[in-house]
Amino acid sequence: MTATGARPLARPVVREVAEDVFAYTHDRGGWCVSNAGVVAGRDGALVIDTLATEGRTRALAEFVDAHAGGPGRTILNTHHHGDHNFGNHQFGGAAMVVAHDRIRSEMIETGLALTQLWPQVEWGDVRVTLPTLTFIDRVTVWVGERRVELIHVGPAAHTTNDVVAWLPAEQVLFAGDVVMSGAAPFCLFGSVRGTLDALRRLTALGARTVVAGHGPVAGPEILTQTIRYLHWIENLAAEGKSLGLTPLELASQVSLGEFEELIDAERVVGNLHVAYAELDSPEIGVPLDVLAIFDEMVTYNGGQVPQCWA
Repeated sequence: MTATGARPLARPVVREVAEDVFAYTHDRGGWCVSNAGVVAGRDGALVIDTLATEGRTRALAEFVDAHAGGPGRTILNTHHHGDHNFGNHQFGGAAMVVAHDRIRSEMIETGLALTQLWPQVEWGDVRVTLPTLTFIDRVTVWVGERRVELIHVGPAAHTTNDVVAWLPAEQVLFAGDVVMSGAAPFCLFGSVRGTLDALRRLTALGARTVVAGHGPVAGPEILTQTIRYLHWIENLAAEGKSLGLTPLELASQVSLGEFEELIDAERVVGNLHVAYAELDSPEIGVPLDVLAIFDEMVTYNGGQVPQCWA
């Protein structure tokens, strides 16, 4: 199955959220239209995520070259999904790619699967370029005199290898896909319960500016909204399971209420599957049948594969 209909091109929207700190976003979020961040310094730059397609990452690299004071490039991949790392190689072999310790095996296993899911996208030259430096809990990167703390928020949230970039002096948080701005959260590769734990940790940081993995720049209210959504999912799952409804049956019967305006609404099916599983087990991040659940998301979406705007 492939998505149908016109696909308006999402355009880059760059906002300087602190001096020489840039949120590289787009005017439309959604599937595979991901964000990046750039922390520019005298000797180079920290690039927080690369993008889904060759064309998008090429534009990002040109932006970095125009703002970095030197040739050094450190790339953080916030998690293993390709729309956040397919462009790693475009920053050259000298760039150091940093990520959580679990990401390498996940990237190898996942490969270029996104290109098969949405074959109509003009992906261009995308590759699996593995990190060369990994860490388990947290590590600090210095960009000149600027401190950037890289924090693993696991053991499972959006995925099992989510890392955020926290600039404590500037109170700027690059949250990766633990947070989606204007779009429904998605926990199918991780955990609903674990994402809530991660969001409590992130809230305690006291960010004034939050750059999500997708969608526009926000404030701390986006953390609160995501927490409300996931509590709604947990409560809905408990009720639906007690009634003997499957996640798809339940999702098809309920109103989205205050979350009606969030794009990618079909993610409710995947999130309910995770919440159902967590009702039966104290473990979080247990792998589910992603392809079968994605087919259910397509059914929820009226038989159409969700649009990918990349």
